[in-house]
Amino acid sequence: MASNPTATLTTLLRGSTIEDHEEVLKAANAVLKSSKSNPDALHTRVVALLQLDRFDDALRALDDGGDKLGEACRLEKAYALYKTGKLAEAENLLQGADKRGLKHVAAQVAYRAEKFEDAARLYKELGSEPVAIEGEENDLRINSSAVDAQLEWQRNGDEVETHRKKPTREDLEAFETAYNAACGCIARGDLGAGSVLLKRARDLCEALEELSDEEKRAEVLPIMVQQAFVFTKLGKLEEAEALQRMISIPDVPEPPSRVIAQNNALAATTTYDNPFMTQRIFDSVPKLSHTEKMFAHQASILQRNRYTIDLEVQKYPGVARSTLSAILKSPSPTISPYINSLSVLNAAAHAKNETGKASLKSILPLLEKRPNDVGLILVIIQLYILTNNPGPAITLLETFFKRLEESTATAEQDVRFAPGLIALLISLYRLSGRKTPIKTEVGKAASYWRKKSKPSLSLLRAAGTTLLESSNPEDLSAAGEIFSSLRAQAPNDRTAIAGYVASYATSDFSKISSDLDKLTPISKLISGIDAAALEEEGIPTLPKPSDATSKKRTLDSEKEKSVPAKKKKISKSKMPKDFEEGKKMDPERWLPLRDRSTYRPKGKKGKKKAMELTQGGVVKEEESLELAGGAGTVKVEKAGGPGGPGKAKKKKGKK
Repeated sequence: MASNPTATLTTLLRGSTIEDHEEVLKAANAVLKSSKSNPDALHTRVVALLQLDRFDDALRALDDGGDKLGEACRLEKAYALYKTGKLAEAENLLQGADKRGLKHVAAQVAYRAEKFEDAARLYKELGSEPVAIEGEENDLRINSSAVDAQLEWQRNGDEVETHRKKPTREDLEAFETAYNAACGCIARGDLGAGSVLLKRARDLCEALEELSDEEKRAEVLPIMVQQAFVFTKLGKLEEAEALQRMISIPDVPEPPSRVIAQNNALAATTTYDNPFMTQRIFDSVPKLSHTEKMFAHQASILQRNRYTIDLEVQKYPGVARSTLSAILKSPSPTISPYINSLSVLNAAAHAKNETGKASLKSILPLLEKRPNDVGLILVIIQLYILTNNPGPAITLLETFFKRLEESTATAEQDVRFAPGLIALLISLYRLSGRKTPIKTEVGKAASYWRKKSKPSLSLLRAAGTTLLESSNPEDLSAAGEIFSSLRAQAPNDRTAIAGYVASYATSDFSKISSDLDKLTPISKLISGIDAAALEEEGIPTLPKPSDATSKKRTLDSEKEKSVPAKKKKISKSKMPKDFEEGKKMDPERWLPLRDRSTYRPKGKKGKKKAMELTQGGVVKEEESLELAGGAGTVKVEKAGGPGGPGKAKKKKGKK
């Protein structure tokens, strides 16, 4: 008698393990041959296909099962859509998810779609609920730390809770959490801490006993790639290159990591001096599928590197066209780092990699076509500073700000008061010695950001600190309001508390009396200072500007006297044919031939003419005689003396 396929499937499912998904799939297909609408068999087939990583087949099986199966397998369908890169469909399917499994998939979808704020919120909700299965708490910690690292990479570190930024002891117990903590430190710019945590992650991974050697190698390679990146950023190129030699790029398991490893290897190496060879190696990496796409910040770096290599091989027109196309598609003005970096590359292409005044001649005409291009403006300002010309740089930025102030668009106002641009203008003011406009500028910026729902905390701190340098009561009051708003955002921020106390210390002591205990006592701050030694040393004074100038001029003049003048080299075209080194040159060589002392004319006429010349000839004496009737004067030659050429012949008279 033939066995019942449904009973066989039930028996197989009871004793199944993670190793026999092929057998489960065969049993489910056998049941479906005799009963096409068996719900258990349909569900089992979908799960078996997912376990076998046949995600496209799983989606086709769900479509064949109809809406009823799709509703029953909502979790499985969402996961299959996520794994095939159909993130928008998965997100629509998971809207309003309330079950724990669906929340896990929704968090993964949000992470891959680079909606890291949503992913952080979902993981926070899951962490606040009771753990459902064993090991889930560790998975939540790993995934949450990965989200925090991505928020840092996306310059949204303010979204990360303060206590989560510092690695805890639990983070150092698993190589995954140690690696994610290292990535967060690297994104914040703390490369030293990131290097230590990467070493910790590598040591933990290599010490695991439950992993085979091949599995350890697959896990360690991405960590080594990140270590090489950190060494390169720290300027330790020899260490980075030595580590790169230990990395077998073809052995890196994930294609995106393989592409990054190849890019970092080129950045760290010091052997490729041929840009054409660099371009060939850079283009040798495999093409990524749509399911293996990189995050935006990774893709932008790789694209910029590609343009940089194209500039090195002198593909100037191609880089100019390609970057301009991307720039024109984005809103203008914008503070997007990627778009502004493309503007820099576009300017380099037009200048053909030249710098200084020559590049300004090529780039300034571009500003007439794109007056609101922030990246282009920054390039021109940098070139002005390199040529020691800060005046036009300040004028350019002030004109750009004035143009934005005339607009009412919120996006343009955000650009106008962008913290980086404000800091640039203040730096230019300080460079040129203009202190008065600084307070006005930081005051306007602080007033703008205080009205925003998500203010720029760094700009507000800088604005409050700058206003504290003034003795004007209005400036101190404005600083107090700024630090008060900062305290509302972060009540335990010691910088905000100290600024608040300093703002009202001289005007309203009652406001700050309760905050004095929150600051470090003065006795502790000056405990290591020797007051007697300071008093004995006296107060240092700086030389007056006039004294410094006169001293500099004196030193310069003495230096000029001590250093002999450089002998000017004469070009070969101006040297005579018979020139000999060391021979004294004729001082009359620049005079016409007839004016030289060595000139000897030929013939009687020439000799007679030479006698009349003053050079070697007889000087004729002349006298002036007045004409009768006051008609003027004439010059006549004097009669020569006895024996002279003008001696008159004696006439013979009659005897």
